[in-house]
Amino acid sequence: MTNGLYSIHIRMLDGVKGRASGIIILRDGVLLGGDPYFWSVGSYTVGNGTWKGDLVTNQHTPSRTNLTSPLFGGREVASGFSGTFGDGDSEVFGTTLVGSRSLSFQATLRRLADI
Repeated sequence: MTNGLYSIHIRMLDGVKGRASGIIILRDGVLLGGDPYFWSVGSYTVGNGTWKGDLVTNQHTPSRTNLTSPLFGGREVASGFSGTFGDGDSEVFGTTLVGSRSLSFQATLRRLADI
């Protein structure tokens, strides 16, 4: 993965309804990201066309409507992921631990700018 600013689009798997979109900064093994409700910090390592990492996510702003309910319910959650990358994009699969429940997700990243 090239250091940069990326868009990230996440969807939950295994029949769980949930989606999120935001930005993520990758720089020298450090991952920082967020969206209108959550922020994340973590680390990653890169191999030959593959990468893996872990991150912790927290809620910074409560939902302002009753139409959406955060999947994590305001809890700090830990996630691990692994995936592949190409020229400016990546696809990862991972697992998030929410309390005692583990949830699978898929995410796509697209590089927006070099840093």
